[in-house]
Amino acid sequence: MPINANALSPSLINELNDLKRRLSAVERKPEVLAKFDRYPTTEWAAIGRGKVAGNVWSSCGIANVTGLVYDRLECKFITDKLITGKREAEIRLAAFRHTGSTKKECVSASRSLKLTGSADRQVGTVVMRWLHGIPYGWDYEDGSATFTVELQHRYLTGPEETKGTTIYTIGADEGADTDGTAARGTSQENGEWWFSTQFFSGSKFAGRFVTIPNPDDGSYNISNMHYCVGLPEDRANMGGNTAWAQTTGTASAWGDAANIDDPFI
Repeated sequence: MPINANALSPSLINELNDLKRRLSAVERKPEVLAKFDRYPTTEWAAIGRGKVAGNVWSSCGIANVTGLVYDRLECKFITDKLITGKREAEIRLAAFRHTGSTKKECVSASRSLKLTGSADRQVGTVVMRWLHGIPYGWDYEDGSATFTVELQHRYLTGPEETKGTTIYTIGADEGADTDGTAARGTSQENGEWWFSTQFFSGSKFAGRFVTIPNPDDGSYNISNMHYCVGLPEDRANMGGNTAWAQTTGTASAWGDAANIDDPFI
């Protein structure tokens, strides 16, 4: 049986193909277009987050992480108005794959973190680390896909039902002529002074009960991610866990296991 002395072993061919892919990735690396560093900025404040679509996962912040270098990332955000037993949140980090259509595919997610707040209103801070499960470094081959990591929330408890204030007042439609009203004071025999309003014929004003809505709609507040960065293991050691969190200003506990099939919007 003839032997081809020039034949390459399959393992060597695989290594050569991998080397070609890496060289191609280096060639595609974008060149620096400016001599100044560019640092992305974001809003600091925590904003109200209501229930969405019956309480499915919805995003508070989105980071474009296409072309990750590390297998793990860290993010930080703040909370407000998390009140124990009244307004409690579940949050998670989720990775999505985008291929140019209007839809996105959830490819991995962290375990949920329950944020149960405190008895009184406090501003809280949360730092999370996560093994994201997205192809990274040399393993990222699909140049046609974009990946995002999203900080998502849903309600564990709430929103809290808040009530407005009802008052009795004199009112009319905005812009009504005020010439049809007058004030009248009457002194009583016991020395009390009664004040009343008279309405002339044709006046648009009348006494009525008015409810002033409560400016607090009962929701909790969560900010966008203040940062979302990939980190090496020696900087973001998680003790063998796939997710890690540290919180101040709110009680917390790990919740449901990761589920990429959970409804989201």
